[in-house]
Amino acid sequence: MQQLTSHLTLLFTVGGIVVGLLAIRLSSSLRYIPNDRIGIVEKLWSGRGSVRNGLIALRGEAGFQPDVLRGGWHMMFPFQYRVHVVPLVTIPQGKIGYVFARDGKPLLPTQALASSALANDFTDVASFLRVGQRGPQRSIVREGTYAINLAQFIVLAEDRVHYLPLSTDDAQMFKVMSQVLVDRRGFSPVVITNDLVGIVTVHDGPSLPQGEIIAPTVGEDDPELHHNSFQDPEQFLAAGGHRGRQLQVLVEGTYYINRLFATVETIEKTVVEVGHVGVVVSYTGEAGKDLSGDGYRHGELVRNGSRGVWSEPLLPGKYAFNTYAGSVLMVPTTNFILKWIRSEAGGHGFDENLAEISLITKDAFEPNLPLSVVVHIDYKKAPLVVQQFGDIKKLVEQTLDPMVSAYFKNVGQTRTLIQLLQDRSAIQDLSGEQMKIKFAAYHLELREVLIGTPTSPAKDHAIEQILTQLRARQIAEEQIGTYGQQEKAAAKERELREAEARARTQQALTESELSIAIQSNQGKADYQRSVQQAAQIRALAEAEADKTKLLGDGESYRIKSLAEANAETAARVGIAQAMAIEEQVRAYGGPQLQLTRQVLDRFSEAIEAGRIDIVPKVMIGGGAAGGGGSGSAFEALLGLLLSDRLAGPATSTPATHDPQLDRARDAIRDGLKKTLGGNGTATEPTVRRS
Repeated sequence: MQQLTSHLTLLFTVGGIVVGLLAIRLSSSLRYIPNDRIGIVEKLWSGRGSVRNGLIALRGEAGFQPDVLRGGWHMMFPFQYRVHVVPLVTIPQGKIGYVFARDGKPLLPTQALASSALANDFTDVASFLRVGQRGPQRSIVREGTYAINLAQFIVLAEDRVHYLPLSTDDAQMFKVMSQVLVDRRGFSPVVITNDLVGIVTVHDGPSLPQGEIIAPTVGEDDPELHHNSFQDPEQFLAAGGHRGRQLQVLVEGTYYINRLFATVETIEKTVVEVGHVGVVVSYTGEAGKDLSGDGYRHGELVRNGSRGVWSEPLLPGKYAFNTYAGSVLMVPTTNFILKWIRSEAGGHGFDENLAEISLITKDAFEPNLPLSVVVHIDYKKAPLVVQQFGDIKKLVEQTLDPMVSAYFKNVGQTRTLIQLLQDRSAIQDLSGEQMKIKFAAYHLELREVLIGTPTSPAKDHAIEQILTQLRARQIAEEQIGTYGQQEKAAAKERELREAEARARTQQALTESELSIAIQSNQGKADYQRSVQQAAQIRALAEAEADKTKLLGDGESYRIKSLAEANAETAARVGIAQAMAIEEQVRAYGGPQLQLTRQVLDRFSEAIEAGRIDIVPKVMIGGGAAGGGGSGSAFEALLGLLLSDRLAGPATSTPATHDPQLDRARDAIRDGLKKTLGGNGTATEPTVRRS
């Protein structure tokens, strides 16, 4: 019996323990929380009653308690608490988590997100509720693990939404919120790569003043209010930032921006290519002072950063320019061509709406004139061009096209179609000079005008007919020139044939010419020898004559002296003997006759030695006056030599015949005949005697 009693006691004791444990378990007075989870405590009843304002019981009321239970065993009053075990909130590396507060101060009408200036610790609910606001928070949760009371806060992460369900609608509401962030790619940081610019639009803060379209840059010059490129919303708003699209842009880098606070749109950087400048038209900024001068009435130019057309263009390069705050108009600074040709257009597209210029010529033809114009814009004058015309395409279509068309229409009316074709170069040069002045008025530099070949309108072949006639005329002129060249070629061919024939006979011709030259040279040599011989003979004859004369003079002097001596001697004998001596002298012919005979003998010997042909070709008359005889020149000379000795004074009576004189004359004649060799005749000269 006693033994039975001990067994029952043990059984009841164990049963009591089990029942006690079950009672404790059912009453939630003892609870174990794993280390990777937390326990959210919900107080079921309290002597202070239920929470009257908000969700979280801060004064011990019944409701969700602000503190959470961490890992381990926890003892609580039985049947007073309910513990909701939930996972810790984990945000992966390089990701962003967003927080939504269920309880807190209400948002102001101007707020889109709850301020986190004083309440940015989401693990201390009590502190948060004292100053924090309910709703989506401006602060974000970076990578890491957090013990957050999910009854107060909902944390939206990329992989899941961390929250404690309070109603059946919670799941749908948080799914919508999460989808908004997915669409904005809000769970990842903003990454700006090369050649991109981030344009920021802020969704919270005061609105822009009336008339403003871009929120100005704030906080850049004050380190205490620097918002670090919109990553600190509270600093941005404290610096005076406004909601809306921002002037400040994001450049290369990674930015952890709350996408509920600000969204980022990426655009390409503004690239000003080489050969261009960018003229900025700013839509925001202060109203600047006009820098264009009083003489410019097409608008105002302002300093860079002010609202309006900037006076300084952007030079070639890359710029992080906010294209929502202004526009950049590219103006080419290199030469560009505008083509008035319908089927052609430049890569710049300025002339895509231009077409050939329709002309009416002086002779009523209607050709279409293709035209190209080379234009240059000074980069310093590019803002003036943009301010005056808006952009280059408007300048071309609204100003240059009408001006150029009108000019060439006027030119066409002053010339016929043929003149228009033939004077194209002159028209091109003249138009270039005259249109430079017109282009300069629009701050443009005209470099060159290029005129193409006029064409006919559709279904009009008049110009082609004129061109055909011109081609036919030119072909005829070319044929005339060809025939002339062929004629010259034939003449040259004939000369070639003659040259070839002459070359074939050149040897014989050369030999004959050489023979002629040799004979000519020999004749000249013979002639020179004859001249030299004649000169030699003449010199010898002159020398011999001088010698003979001297000898004759000497002999005459001797004879005279002897005669004078003899005369002196004979004077004593008497006149008779003197007469005898005189007759004797006369018989011998006297001294001069003797001298003459010697001279003739020497002269005859010289002629015979030189073999000189002295046969007379022309006969000259000889004899006494009134006589009719003829003889050789030599005999005439002889007669002249003997006349002064043999002839006496002229008388009217015939001369007395002297036998001695006849004998002397016969002797002289015989000598001459011997000398002439019988080839000539001598006519006896008539000698007058006294």
